[in-house]
Amino acid sequence: MKSEKIRNLFLKFFEDKGHKIVPSSSLIPESDSSVLFTTAGMQQFKLYYIGKRKAESDFGSLNTASVQRCVRTSDIEEVGDERHLTFFEMLGNFSFGGYWKKEAIKYAYEFITSPDWMNLKIDYVSVFGGEEALPSDNESEEVWKKVKGENKENFEIKKFGRADNFWGPTGEEGPCGPTTEIYVNGIEIWNIVFNEYYQSKDKFLKLLEIKGIDTGAGLERLAMVLQGVDNIYETDIFLPLMVEAKKITDDPCSQRIIADHLRASVALITDGILPSNTDRGYILRRLIRRAAMKTNCRMMDFTGWSESVKNVIREEMERFKKTIDRGMKEFEKGADPFVLFTSYGFPIELTAELAKEKGANIDIEKFKMEMKKHQELSRVGAEQKFKGGLADESEQVIKYHTTTHLLHQALHEVLGNKVSQKGSNITAERLRFDFVHPTKMTNEEKKKVEEIVNQKIAEDLPVNKIILPKEEALKTGAYHSFNEKYGDEISIYFIGENLADAFSKEFCGGPHIARTGALGKFKIIKEEAVASGVRRIKAVLG
Repeated sequence: MKSEKIRNLFLKFFEDKGHKIVPSSSLIPESDSSVLFTTAGMQQFKLYYIGKRKAESDFGSLNTASVQRCVRTSDIEEVGDERHLTFFEMLGNFSFGGYWKKEAIKYAYEFITSPDWMNLKIDYVSVFGGEEALPSDNESEEVWKKVKGENKENFEIKKFGRADNFWGPTGEEGPCGPTTEIYVNGIEIWNIVFNEYYQSKDKFLKLLEIKGIDTGAGLERLAMVLQGVDNIYETDIFLPLMVEAKKITDDPCSQRIIADHLRASVALITDGILPSNTDRGYILRRLIRRAAMKTNCRMMDFTGWSESVKNVIREEMERFKKTIDRGMKEFEKGADPFVLFTSYGFPIELTAELAKEKGANIDIEKFKMEMKKHQELSRVGAEQKFKGGLADESEQVIKYHTTTHLLHQALHEVLGNKVSQKGSNITAERLRFDFVHPTKMTNEEKKKVEEIVNQKIAEDLPVNKIILPKEEALKTGAYHSFNEKYGDEISIYFIGENLADAFSKEFCGGPHIARTGALGKFKIIKEEAVASGVRRIKAVLG
């Protein structure tokens, strides 16, 4: 069964069961600053599990399903074997108080075993057997026993501890709970998390008021089982990449690194991330350069990749060629492997190979310890970037922030006054703006929005600030969030000569540039759905 069919059948199955289909969220987490990337299907729903958002209001249902694009960076060094990936797709069904263990298990069993759906035979299932103060999940065990009896199945029900059958949270804190896993051909293909607890940063567990279901099923693993191949890299998902990789090298490990890392890189670039020496850009740079090592910096030209994505990868590979030359000189001088890696982008694998040729060894454990410290600093930096949706207060980020004000007003003029902002995320590479609107924007609407924004940039309008008492500020008609708690005095930024007839006016804490003429050319690169009735625009300044 082809991977596209698996995706479609999964979504159809759960739509038929009353689930609202929700698009994949961005690889850049919207409301979780404790991780650099979206690492699980449930991540975009964390606020629903803890009651801060209402699924019924946002989705029209307590139950949702999605195919979520994910990136996990903990296994980068392991990629090259038959099962590790950095980028993958997670099939997921979720419930926020809508149903519980019995229904979740029965849905999983039907989808996996029914001839109408996956038509697979289960080897065994596992449940949480309890550990320390956490009780055994007897309820799931009893449901599975009933399923076995009703369907005359003979698979085994195994019990494991917390390391195997208790999942979460994503990041430092969040929903978590016992799990039940389903194995086919000796491979775990389905994992249902019963979110009963909330784990705080100090690892303390408390019961959640709303019990939630969080199912994760890796598309790549499911495709491997259904297509009867030995590893994920032999599935149709990787076929075009592996064909090209095999033209470059005969080494299976190198072929897999090329396929995985370039696939992940394309996904990250598509979501607005560019190579850099910090945070998400650093991970992207690392992926491209590890792939470049195996391709001798050769750029493979794949159909389906946009020219802009190809250009980013091509330019980074060209930079890497120069990096190798510089790094080799530092290596000859005896530079520390960690310094070579972080300052020169010199891969640890290459350092190890070169050291081996000289009859020397490098301290890999020391390198890993230094890397762990470096990653922690990146994570802390990422947490700061979520304040106000701004990555930092660099000149380019401030320009994009001012641009969101122009964009917000342009959307009102083109789509009407029912538009309202739902959130934003701004980096030095792009802006991302979420807004309430029921339908996909037409090409004409997008073009008109671009024209309005670029017209206001061309007019070189001043950007002004005024501080008013709250009651007076509310009377100005400036855009603001009705759910936000404001102080007694409000800062309003307005674009124009005076507040009364300004093109744009919003409650905002800043910062902003002085005049719109400094912004450059505005271009929408993507418009998509992120939730029921919520759209997202990604845009750049040229």
